[in-house]
Amino acid sequence: MKIHFIGIGGIGLSGLARFLHFEGYEISGSDVNNTPITKSLENLGIKVYTPQKKENIKDIDLVIYSAAIKKDNPELIEAKRKGIKTISRREALPLILRGKKVYAVAGAHGKSTTSAILASILKDANAIIGAESKDFKSNVRFNPKSDILVFEADESDASFLNSNPYCAIVTNAEPEHMEFYNHDLDLFYQTYKDFLKLAKIRILNEDDPFLKNVDLESIKLNPKKDIKIKEYFLKDDEPHIRFELRDFGEFEVWGFGPHIALDASLAILAAMNEIGLDEIKENIKNYRGIKKRFDIVKKEKNLIVIDDYGHHPTEIEATMKSLKEYAKLKGIDEITIIWQPHKYSRTIDNLDRFIECFGENINLVILPVWSAGEDKIDIDFEKHFKRYSPIFADFLKMKENKIILFKNEKDLKSIEKGLIVGFGAGDITYQLRGMK
Repeated sequence: MKIHFIGIGGIGLSGLARFLHFEGYEISGSDVNNTPITKSLENLGIKVYTPQKKENIKDIDLVIYSAAIKKDNPELIEAKRKGIKTISRREALPLILRGKKVYAVAGAHGKSTTSAILASILKDANAIIGAESKDFKSNVRFNPKSDILVFEADESDASFLNSNPYCAIVTNAEPEHMEFYNHDLDLFYQTYKDFLKLAKIRILNEDDPFLKNVDLESIKLNPKKDIKIKEYFLKDDEPHIRFELRDFGEFEVWGFGPHIALDASLAILAAMNEIGLDEIKENIKNYRGIKKRFDIVKKEKNLIVIDDYGHHPTEIEATMKSLKEYAKLKGIDEITIIWQPHKYSRTIDNLDRFIECFGENINLVILPVWSAGEDKIDIDFEKHFKRYSPIFADFLKMKENKIILFKNEKDLKSIEKGLIVGFGAGDITYQLRGMK
């Protein structure tokens, strides 16, 4: 079968495309621009078209499109005109996940990290996750000899209902993407419950108020009682945490912060359905983090630059705690945060928490909002964030051993020392890596 993906450059759709390519399907796809993701797909032999146009639709059996694709997309229109079957990413999941023993990881925050840790522990399993694991250097791992699949399940469009979960692992159920659920909390939580009902095994973070009260047979983890953090330390100059989980003994995993111990603990409890504790303790050391999550992109004597995907106050707060621990061990006094707000709607909905989430004793740089296709809404950042005396820049560039901030195309300021951390889910990741 020949399958064409519209929006193949997205991390979610690219994962499905890779997996079906490995299964032997003939894959093509398109996106608006060339990106590192589309280039990596081309390196696999997948034909990727840019830009999107109707001429790209030829000799195709099935079209799969991302949730971001609108009805007026020329390729979608052409496929329907030609009578080619078109299905959304959500509708495609049963086709891709059928016949698999799926460990589906869901939640508003931490699901990529938990998925990647679980994939490292179950080192022979298939995996489709929403980030690039530094362990297997991709967002997909394919093993035709295994029927186990670690899958990062998405609640943003309720597609986790189509993920065929054998084991459902939920990190938290904080309301997010509420526009999809018509801002109806009852509908939001009922959808999570429907997802959990599909699974034979459920592993839940009891620290979340909704998950604590789920009346389904589950393994519930109480972080305050079940996890004891022993120490943060540097190993090969990389951040690591050592912790105890219940009476299962001590574990060591890459990363800093209570949220890392929590994510790792959920993954451990899930993996215990497949392998023994000794193997888990050894395999978890394969985890080396994921791209864009506390991702150390530059490390010099006086300057360390970290790229982090955090685009919600909960995520930023958790990472800030890790940053403080990391700075302490590295002997760094000065922390600069470069924040690229993601979506006007998210910024406004969480404005009070964004104002607080960066904490104290930091330098704050605010970039323009990454709209993700939303219409512009005026937000008075200067007024709301005045406590930080922030610098407002248009973009940044990495140059040699410094980061240069620009305003109106002019050099505004150079940062040459300390710990610099970029937060955001937009193109800040490419700016920090000197790719834009």
